Amino acid sequence: MGNRLSKIVTRTGDGGTTGLGDGSRVGKDSPRIDTLGEIDELNSAIGVLLAEEFPASCTDVREALLTVQDQLFDLGGEICIPGHKSIGDDHVGQLESWAETYNGKLTPLKEFILPGGTRAAALAHLARTICRRAERSIVHLGHNEAVSDHARQYLNRLSDLLFVIGRTLNHAGGNGDVLWKNARSK
Repeated sequence: MGNRLSKIVTRTGDGGTTGLGDGSRVGKDSPRIDTLGEIDELNSAIGVLLAEEFPASCTDVREALLTVQDQLFDLGGEICIPGHKSIGDDHVGQLESWAETYNGKLTPLKEFILPGGTRAAALAHLARTICRRAERSIVHLGHNEAVSDHARQYLNRLSDLLFVIGRTLNHAGGNGDVLWKNARSK
């Protein structure tokens, strides 16, 4: 790894192309690179969320998000190397399990909620929206190139998990959910 990253400024992308993990080059505006960028932005948003102080009762949430960051790098590798597979049933299942566990500790929703409450919860919701964009991007990529079902499913489940984490962080922070006030009900 040290040799690969010893030179950061290479100028190889000055013409508008970038290298994939298989050695091929594609336009920086290709759907594959868009998808990689969305996944990278998502990972960065989770990093910002992790920079926040979490309630003491949410150390397991922090550990789950650190694992997700590693898995997002794996997913990026899968997208960067056409035909490569890194994400499988176990990754998708782990996200489902976390979502069910955290959601099981929350009161059932009866109304839509707004992103907000504690700063950490708001950042979880921001990461969720970026995740949904990454999911749309991977679906778009899949229209013309092979994309694994697990890669798509992973982003779908991750957005669900981030929603539940936002609620969990609000609950642990003593704020509760920020409920939507429907204009018709005012």
